[in-house]
Amino acid sequence: MPQFKRRHFLQSTGSLLAALGLSQLDIQHRGDNYARVLAQSTRRKLALLVGINEYSSTNDFPSLRGCANDVDLQKQLLINKFGFHPQDILTLTDAKATRKGILMGFEEHLIKQAKPGDVVVFHFSGHGSKVVDPDSDRPNGLNTSFVPFDAALPPEFPSKGGVFNETIMAHTLFLLVSALQTENVTAVLDCCYAGAGTRGNLVIRATATEYQLQASSEEFEYQRQWLSRLNLSPQEFIKLRRAGIAEGVAIAAAKEDQLATELVVDEFHTGAFTYALTQYLWQQTRSEPLGTAMVNVARSVKQLAYENGNRQDLQFETKPNSNNDKRPTYLIDQQTPPSEAVILGVDGDRAQVWLGGVNAESLKAFEKGAVLNVVDPKGKQRGQVELESRSGLKGQGKLLGNAQQGTLLQEEIRGIPSDVSLTIGLDPSLEKDTQAAKQALQAIRRIEAVPLLQKEVQYILGRMTNAYIQDFQRQKVANIPPVGSVGLFTPSLEVIPDSFKTPGESVTDAISRLQSKFKSLLAARIVKLTLNTDSSRLNVTASMRRQEGQKLIASTLAVRGSISKGSVAHQPLPQLPSDASKLPLGTQVQFQVANNENRDLYVSILVIDPTGEMSVIFPNEWTATDDVTRVKAGQTLLVPDPNDSNFTLVTQAPQGVAEVLIISSASPLKKALQVLRNFALRGGNSKGAISPNEPTEVIGNLLDDLAAGTRGGSGLNEEVKRIDTRQMAAMSITFEVV
Repeated sequence: MPQFKRRHFLQSTGSLLAALGLSQLDIQHRGDNYARVLAQSTRRKLALLVGINEYSSTNDFPSLRGCANDVDLQKQLLINKFGFHPQDILTLTDAKATRKGILMGFEEHLIKQAKPGDVVVFHFSGHGSKVVDPDSDRPNGLNTSFVPFDAALPPEFPSKGGVFNETIMAHTLFLLVSALQTENVTAVLDCCYAGAGTRGNLVIRATATEYQLQASSEEFEYQRQWLSRLNLSPQEFIKLRRAGIAEGVAIAAAKEDQLATELVVDEFHTGAFTYALTQYLWQQTRSEPLGTAMVNVARSVKQLAYENGNRQDLQFETKPNSNNDKRPTYLIDQQTPPSEAVILGVDGDRAQVWLGGVNAESLKAFEKGAVLNVVDPKGKQRGQVELESRSGLKGQGKLLGNAQQGTLLQEEIRGIPSDVSLTIGLDPSLEKDTQAAKQALQAIRRIEAVPLLQKEVQYILGRMTNAYIQDFQRQKVANIPPVGSVGLFTPSLEVIPDSFKTPGESVTDAISRLQSKFKSLLAARIVKLTLNTDSSRLNVTASMRRQEGQKLIASTLAVRGSISKGSVAHQPLPQLPSDASKLPLGTQVQFQVANNENRDLYVSILVIDPTGEMSVIFPNEWTATDDVTRVKAGQTLLVPDPNDSNFTLVTQAPQGVAEVLIISSASPLKKALQVLRNFALRGGNSKGAISPNEPTEVIGNLLDDLAAGTRGGSGLNEEVKRIDTRQMAAMSITFEVV
């Protein structure tokens, strides 16, 4: 991937990522303090939402798939959570999003209508690029630009530079924002400037970034016109934009040398950044300062990127000396309850819902058998919707009780299908062996093999080529597998450690060798469907600490359970450095799980290492009684126990990102415990962490245990395991071994 520096109209203050160690509990606590003093009335709320999937046929820009969906994500959020009127939201997609269309939309819909005190939101999802900046604000002499539907590269491209017609410079956006009569402006940009095309199963939102292209004379004339209207000299314009953004807040998808990627979430295409941003804001309990909200959104973006093998860090900037980082997101104080969904329409006892607040990893569990509570503005239950089907983020279900369009919904029960499969993408590097690979993979139970860029894949099967090796070498990747070896990549073509072996291995032999890994990867996918940090009603917190000195690495909590039972208030919590979760090899760690309920809970802790292998680190006493997983009311579980010198947890090779899953249940974990105990004792292990050779069986029994605590049990025979948010909390902590 090309490396570069850029100046775009967002310059990172550096304060956001430096604060990434804040825990969710700290974020909520600070949000409570600020919410009482940040309320403000606004006369009107206006939005211009731009999303471009298909560019003009006269250009050779790679097609995108998720930008129109990004517009829908923002529109539903702004209407149902932030109180925008639909008629005050202008959407421009594909052919409507020409240069003229975007500029006229900004002028007519935003500049001419917005009055002092009004709220303005501008969203752009599409390709980004770079053009020469005559004023050289940045050392590289380039200014970022946004690529409209009708943007046109010069005929001589890419052999040499030329004029990039119809593109919109960030300098132009600065002037348009300056022309607004209100300071309450938020610009959200889901594009990047670091690369183009595709990488693995991901589509990259940038084009023509590595060439010396010129903006058109029309673009510079448009800027001169606005300078005249604003009574700004060219010198004043340069000084202002070098100082920071024009007004309000700007939020961008990635750092200057990173990729803004599109995700495929169960066949629903979207920008990773837009999905993480809007999903978090659906779940937001109450207004909180932008700075702390963006810390948590940045975590979500990073987590989504990790899941796809990509590095992507949200960036945001506020107007200098504005104090906007202490105002709410979109500069609007909103007091709606957190929610997973909203009712789009009602027809008799049938309801259509929008599932904008559901975590991407859990979406598969919101189909048949899932139950959502209808809640009033104060969060009180007024009915239910039982889902029966879903397409993308739109669900259909039966309405129990009365509700109307715009009513918010909260998860009560999710339904985990019993036929969840692992989807493997077939990389073009397999060449003539592609068909043989497909047949061998699909002969394995619950494995699906598909071409790339058609649907969501969890991993990619491919062969190491000279081109890949050169790319990895440019990225300074260590331990690159040899040319000709066959193994697994992430969706963005990062190597899965220990999945490649010897050169010349046949595709069918490699698939046979990887069968045990496929089982572990499938088990990990299934158990992640239980993650319900946002929606669980159990009052549980978990943290990861260095064994020596008890230095905090990361923490998490079941947010609604903690809020409803008063655990979040008035607790001083430390602020962590941004690299707190990067752990050297050989670091001893300890996990702490606090049961803040007034009843006993049962706990299991699983670790998924960088290779995708799953281990059970608690329980770890295999000759103990069935009560070994019990954590009594008000007590804290320590793993490992500091009084037990025979069991320690130490970070080990291979290096990379690992994930810890902490599962707490109100009902005993008897079936899962019995399977694990039998496996451990057969192997002669009476104590210690284990990696079961049939992890899907273990996870299946764990789901049975969790479903046993749900009213009505599984409810749908063996088709769906129904998991109740009042009876179970599944939380995640991610760390990196370096």
